[in-house]
Amino acid sequence: MTCQTYSLFVLSVIMIYFGRFGNSLILAQLQNDIDQLKADFNSSHSDVADGGPIFTDKLINWTERNEKRIILSQIASMYLEMLENTDKSKAHVRHISEELYTLKNSLPDGLKKVKDLMDLTKLQMNDLKIQRKAVNELFSVLQKLVETPSSLKRKRSQSQRRCKC
Repeated sequence: MTCQTYSLFVLSVIMIYFGRFGNSLILAQLQNDIDQLKADFNSSHSDVADGGPIFTDKLINWTERNEKRIILSQIASMYLEMLENTDKSKAHVRHISEELYTLKNSLPDGLKKVKDLMDLTKLQMNDLKIQRKAVNELFSVLQKLVETPSSLKRKRSQSQRRCKC
């Protein structure tokens, strides 16, 4: 995959996982919009390949559908942040932003989960109060960790059989 196709690839993956990939015309229009955006950013510059991809390599470790939705939600937010600083009078910028915004809003809990992960990284584990709280929660956390993936799948499939929605 060349550096020029990363944006389209990531946007395509986002659209697929967010369930908005029903119409190939949308992707064809987005390809044209992304090509124009590439020209705006001069993405064919030689430094684009330095250091490898910034988003697509992160997707490899996120294998479950719900996991991917979390990281894709965050990536969509980052693209929206990037596009906030561009010329919104251009139709291609508006169209890409609208699609990303719609996709991002289709999973409101994704950002909450990312925020939870970020909050965990900020915990000061050398703080005695935090340590006390952590020790009080240790048994509950261990119980969750001990649950095997097969028991989680069994619980999930049993609940799906009961629900006649």
